[in-house]
Amino acid sequence: MIELIPHILNGLTLGLLFALIALGFTLIVGVMEVINLAHGALFALGAYFAMTTIGGGWFGSSAFGVWWGDLPIATRYAIGVVVGPFLAAFAGMVLELCLRPTYGKPQLYGLLLTFGAALVIEELIRLAWGTGEQSLTVPRAINGAFFMGGLIFSTYKFFAAGFAILAIGLVWLFLERTPYGATIKAGAHDSEMVRALGYDLSKLRLLVFGFGAALAALAGVVMAPIWGLRPHIGVDVIIPAFLIIVMGGVGSFWGAVIAAILVGLSVGITGAYAPAWSMLSMYLLLIAILGFRARGLLGRKSALEN
Repeated sequence: MIELIPHILNGLTLGLLFALIALGFTLIVGVMEVINLAHGALFALGAYFAMTTIGGGWFGSSAFGVWWGDLPIATRYAIGVVVGPFLAAFAGMVLELCLRPTYGKPQLYGLLLTFGAALVIEELIRLAWGTGEQSLTVPRAINGAFFMGGLIFSTYKFFAAGFAILAIGLVWLFLERTPYGATIKAGAHDSEMVRALGYDLSKLRLLVFGFGAALAALAGVVMAPIWGLRPHIGVDVIIPAFLIIVMGGVGSFWGAVIAAILVGLSVGITGAYAPAWSMLSMYLLLIAILGFRARGLLGRKSALEN
């Protein structure tokens, strides 16, 4: 039984990082009613931006590049954690501007546009950073392993789990305790009501798309040292993110968090006994949850059910 503990911790870490990805995804779906298939590509793009910022590849052998390379890795990592999501947020906002002609039309238009954007971003990553797998450097203080209770644990996974908990808490505080968060929540519930109250719906959508892209990129930066970096890594996260918001209930913050942790634990624990079934386990979990509760764990009751 004790041998199962590292797998549970791995699953918990994975679930918390999945939650960060899914929260950005569910905000975009809730406010804009668009399934953003480029969400995974933005996850990858943010991680690549952070990797280049940390490594100093932007600056080459210039005097600034030499000065940058002499900075402690912890400083460059902290800056990379900010720069990667910021640039991915900008890319997300550009994508939202491209989406505007599709508003008011069948949702298939938005779906196809974001699918095309995902392919374009993936190819741009290949052109800019190559096709091979790369790694994101992390400070020595959060790298390596340690022994506890006769078991070996990864220091970085503890850091990643703590970072994800902190980020989820800050996102919750932003949504629940600030007027901007209240506007976003209102927009997710009824965007036309927000427009009627005098808010600029175009700016709200731009903000939400950028915020959602930044959350995906933040998860990408933290997850990259665990999963590695490759151009098509976004495909590996977009499907779990979609399953999580369906399992949690579309638009539900804590539903997405709980569903993400359940998915992470099911993948982590199944991987310990039957690795070939680890990814399949989240689909079985989806069937079990929707079979028990069709609107997801914490999804609101539809008017059609009355």
